Amino acid sequence: MGGNVKGAFVKQAAILAIAGLIVRFIGFLYRLPLTNMIGDEGNTIYAVGYNIYTFILIVSSAGLPAAISKMVSERIALKKFNDAHNVFIVSMITAFFTGGIGAIILGLFAMPISTYFGTPEGYYALLSLSPTILVVAIMAVFRGYFQGMSTMVPTAISQIVEQIFNATFSILLAYLLFANGVNFAAAGGTAGTGIGAIAGLIFLTFAYLLAKPMIKGRCIKDKNTKKEPLFTIFKILIRTAIPIIIGTAIFAFTNLIDMKMVLSLLVKNSAFTYDQAKILYGQLTGKYVVLTTLPVAIATALGTAVLPNIASSVILGDHDAVKRKISIALRITMILSIPSAVGMGILSDGILFMLFPKYHEGGGLLTLGSVAIVFLALAQICTGILQGIGKTYVPAVSALVGVTFKIIINFILISNPKINIYGAIISTIVCYFIASIIDFIVMCVSTKFIPNLVDVFFKPLFASIIMGCCCYVTYSVCVMASIGNTIAVLLSITLGLIAYSGFMLFIKGFYKEDISILPMGNKILKKLELYGFI
Repeated sequence: MGGNVKGAFVKQAAILAIAGLIVRFIGFLYRLPLTNMIGDEGNTIYAVGYNIYTFILIVSSAGLPAAISKMVSERIALKKFNDAHNVFIVSMITAFFTGGIGAIILGLFAMPISTYFGTPEGYYALLSLSPTILVVAIMAVFRGYFQGMSTMVPTAISQIVEQIFNATFSILLAYLLFANGVNFAAAGGTAGTGIGAIAGLIFLTFAYLLAKPMIKGRCIKDKNTKKEPLFTIFKILIRTAIPIIIGTAIFAFTNLIDMKMVLSLLVKNSAFTYDQAKILYGQLTGKYVVLTTLPVAIATALGTAVLPNIASSVILGDHDAVKRKISIALRITMILSIPSAVGMGILSDGILFMLFPKYHEGGGLLTLGSVAIVFLALAQICTGILQGIGKTYVPAVSALVGVTFKIIINFILISNPKINIYGAIISTIVCYFIASIIDFIVMCVSTKFIPNLVDVFFKPLFASIIMGCCCYVTYSVCVMASIGNTIAVLLSITLGLIAYSGFMLFIKGFYKEDISILPMGNKILKKLELYGFI
């Protein structure tokens, strides 16, 4: 049974992980023409609207998917199918209420909010995003319900559909509105988010209607005579969602902190003009944040998949399954995030010049800040694990501690002209480092289980160092040989991946389940087993 449990978890995690990568990759691709169109200053306007929208969205509904998936998976594990469906009904009513309030607040106060953050140009971006809060809140309920049933396919496909529509209409609307000014172009970019959300919601509604006969059939066969009152379910939902919302909101608040502090502290000592400060902040959000969050998509997907899986194992008392799932999630997260951080740090200038030929500045931010990828990924996966074992308040507390240090460091460093925008990067690294370490320690203490640190951290780190050396030498030789930047970057990445994979195989850093999640993973696994690498 253990093998089946492990296999099912890896399969569901792989579905979300692959979808997460596709979604982030599409999001990354459409930001290329958008950034080359609106520039670093336009990225600032875009970021102001999107960061404020994200924070209000989180407060109104971000805790719902995780809370719903946990509650549904627990009830399904106990074969309480009616109660599981009632969780969906109660959550949908809650989402309409909280999402509606969030949409109204953002719509009514778009101007004073954007003015407070020093960018009144962001008014139209906020206005275009306000209805999206309600749409995404409703969508969150569907996703949480499907995830609770350990069915990640609807969530995965809806995310891809949402992002395709988002990317298409963001670029189209930005292009059509660009003649009216960069603030309207940025608003066009954010308006695509709402169109994408509507497309995702339509797909999820269709998926639910297809699954409804199966759901209804299970409810009819439910032999539990004692049903949970709806108000009891509502109280459990709120009690479960609030700490998740707090933890997520605190991390999202860091973006608002940077937005307010960077723009004000950079001009405080007259070292930079306000326009220069907006350009620097645009580099931070439009390049550094976009690129570093791309590899973290795997950790986010694994965290989403691991939560209901661990929650069901906990409620059934299967502690061995909990430990196995923790090991798999942590190891895969580090196998992917550590080399991503090293490669992005070493090839930062080349990557930016390849992606943003018109606005390629900001390589130093990426070089310094790439290390944050590892700690952010660790925090994400530990958050999913902690929520799955019922320690929902821990990520909120760790995030609060991390953000407190971030604010202090921002005040000290950003106003220093020699450090300037790099202060925000340093504070972000410290923030995620503190939060991830607290989460990891509490996870180990709570589960009475310490993962194999060599397999989880040190093997990927050693292989990444080898990979980094390979990338650096390859890129340097290509530059000296006057080979084009794009070819140099792509060749360095390719040889770096080969070096990383080869060294990981040599030191037996891969497990069978690590390989099985890859496309054609089973065929690759048979070959590796044949030659004794696994």
